[in-house]
Amino acid sequence: MKLSKDLYGDLYLKMVQTRNFEETAARLFVEGKVHGTAHFCIGEEATGVGVCSALEKEDMITQTHRGHNQAIGRGMDLNRMMAEFLGKETGYCKGKGGCMHIADFSVGSLGANGVVGGGIPVATGAALSQKYFKKPNITVCFFGDGATNEGAFHESLNLASVWKLPVLFVCTNNYYGMSTHISKSMNITDIASRAASYGMKGINVDGNDILAIHEETLKAREYILKNGPMFMVLNTYRWMGHSKSDSQVYRTKEEVNEWKLKCPIKRFREHLIKEKIFTEAEISALDKKAQDDVAAAVAFANASPEPKIENIFDDVYAEGDIRTQKPKNGFVL
Repeated sequence: MKLSKDLYGDLYLKMVQTRNFEETAARLFVEGKVHGTAHFCIGEEATGVGVCSALEKEDMITQTHRGHNQAIGRGMDLNRMMAEFLGKETGYCKGKGGCMHIADFSVGSLGANGVVGGGIPVATGAALSQKYFKKPNITVCFFGDGATNEGAFHESLNLASVWKLPVLFVCTNNYYGMSTHISKSMNITDIASRAASYGMKGINVDGNDILAIHEETLKAREYILKNGPMFMVLNTYRWMGHSKSDSQVYRTKEEVNEWKLKCPIKRFREHLIKEKIFTEAEISALDKKAQDDVAAAVAFANASPEPKIENIFDDVYAEGDIRTQKPKNGFVL
């Protein structure tokens, strides 16, 4: 599939921005500048960037807790993302949500979710809204392989199929649910086969091939608008642990290194140069821009103020301020 040079460049830049963002975030974590935990998608950059590159402006997505590639792929602001990661007031959630809960309705992101499979019913509801209002758009729902064992996954796919909702269910299969390999948590080898249980089309795509992901998402979007929901499994691998507290004793270094040889960024870079789409100098310029963009995001976050203690309850409750409201029947409304 032949793309424009601008799109090729955008795909590469966003993958490299994601890699730089996460490597920088991991360093900041080690330096003690990040509290709590963090979940990185290094090795999976092609999945979120590739899918989002094929969407229209009014399409929507729900992200996962390992969703920096999805957020950057959808065009979210690096400055606000880094500020949220560092718990600053200028972050997407004013420093209260961390990287697992960022959202940006202006680019169609309904938010990331720290609950396994938590975004699946949200995306299904969004797709119901799109169908009800007869909008020519779809919702993409990202989740991991572990979420396909959750009740929310099966209930949502069933309803989406019955109601023929315009939703693309995207499973980022990195083969491990925390520390458990999929062979120990499900008695199938092809996760996409679960779609058949709901009369839904299911496909597998190489999750390290960004061009294949882009092309298959374009086809899926067209199919969904005509026929209803679809299930896409992107087979890839996370190089780092489940979270920063993961000692990774459940897998070998040889296994990790084998997957590193399949690096989606290296693979795409080699393709761009081999096909003479970009020169090595042009690729180096994109690498530098990604580094500069992330460095600028860190500078922005470091210069941003900490959240104010007097604003701790802001945006927590739907209406008013819990400190000034009187309970009604035992509840604050």
